[in-house]
Amino acid sequence: MDKSYIEKVRELEKRIGYEFENFDLLIMALRHSSYVNEHHMDRIVCNERLEFLGDAVLECVSSEYLYQQFPMKPEGELTKLRASLVCEPTLAYDAREIQLGEYLVMGKGEEMTGGRARDSITSDAFESVIGAIFLDGGFANAKEFILNHVLDDVEHKRFFYDSKTILQEVLQEKQEAVISYRITDEAGPDHDKTFTAEVCLGGTCLGKGQGRTKKAAEQQAAYDALCRIKQKK
Repeated sequence: MDKSYIEKVRELEKRIGYEFENFDLLIMALRHSSYVNEHHMDRIVCNERLEFLGDAVLECVSSEYLYQQFPMKPEGELTKLRASLVCEPTLAYDAREIQLGEYLVMGKGEEMTGGRARDSITSDAFESVIGAIFLDGGFANAKEFILNHVLDDVEHKRFFYDSKTILQEVLQEKQEAVISYRITDEAGPDHDKTFTAEVCLGGTCLGKGQGRTKKAAEQQAAYDALCRIKQKK
């Protein structure tokens, strides 16, 4: 492993607030399957197994946290709230907060098509890091990481989960008109497009967003609108 890369990954340890005893676990957590495939390595050394483990730890910790924090919420509401905190867009946001994409190792093809910033890749890697911390330092350290980087702002992060539905519910409470979405721009080659969307109420733009699919751009626009409404309150 290149010495400069190891030094770079040491920076990530500082970002996440955890120092590994077995540094190879962190290296594995950052190794995408495209790199393994490109270098004809055994599939077992990519980060997918750690992701599998991290996903389970994340669900356990988030379930306990929500159970304790919201004693009056029924099971259905807790399930929906948990889903908003562990869904792909939210975990990708968490990954961006620690700049996780900068540290990933991936194949050249994946790199060239924007994989380093792709939500599906960064969210999976984030769960892999959780799995690595769990194996290296046990449940308590993994829980501390999740509390600091996933469960640190529940009210804000719940908006990531189906923002369009939440926005509709918020506006319906005020008995306002039906909202509409439109794609205002699309850029990039077919394999790596970026769409721009806006959500409007009548002739007023409530929010704007971008995404790699039209649906993702609309969700981001709805999220932007929710944040603006929250700021006004």
